[in-house]
Amino acid sequence: MRNQKVLIMIEIALLAALGFVLDRVGFGMPQGGSVTFVLVPIILIAFRRGVVAGIVTGLLIGLLQLATGNVYFAPLSFEIVIIQVFMDYFLAFMVAGFAGVFRPAFVRAYEDGRQGAMMRAVLFGTILAAVLRYFVHVLSGIFFFGEFAGDQNVILYSLVYNATYMSLVLLFAAVICTLLFVKAPRLVIPQSA
Repeated sequence: MRNQKVLIMIEIALLAALGFVLDRVGFGMPQGGSVTFVLVPIILIAFRRGVVAGIVTGLLIGLLQLATGNVYFAPLSFEIVIIQVFMDYFLAFMVAGFAGVFRPAFVRAYEDGRQGAMMRAVLFGTILAAVLRYFVHVLSGIFFFGEFAGDQNVILYSLVYNATYMSLVLLFAAVICTLLFVKAPRLVIPQSA
């Protein structure tokens, strides 16, 4: 049992490191946000080990970003920046771990040999991860980056701005995770499952 916990912690650490690296590969938006592959390792660990492992992986990715200075601060007071950084670099990646709620459906479909159901579980999990992350970034945009909206409605601006990059993040993550998980399900289902 102790070895199993150590194995899970190692997997979380490795996938968090991979997520951090993949978050640096891509292109950034002018006022924050970027199109990267960071969701893939979070979704992988969430499908492999469950929601809590996905949340912890997202938290570690946020810590790595903060520790390396790979963050974009809103031009606000220090106290407000703390909340903004928490939302954009911790909470946004942590909520992606909820993709793991579709793990049981994936495992059942795998055991029954239903590839279509496996694909649906992965797609729904990926959509959930991306939509939750998008929602956090939209709230952050509304609360902390309203000055970029100019004369526009800040809510509409944040919805559209964040959709410009998160729609691509969702598309890339959905394609990669679906192909990877369905073609190599052993990545998702550990031997001890």
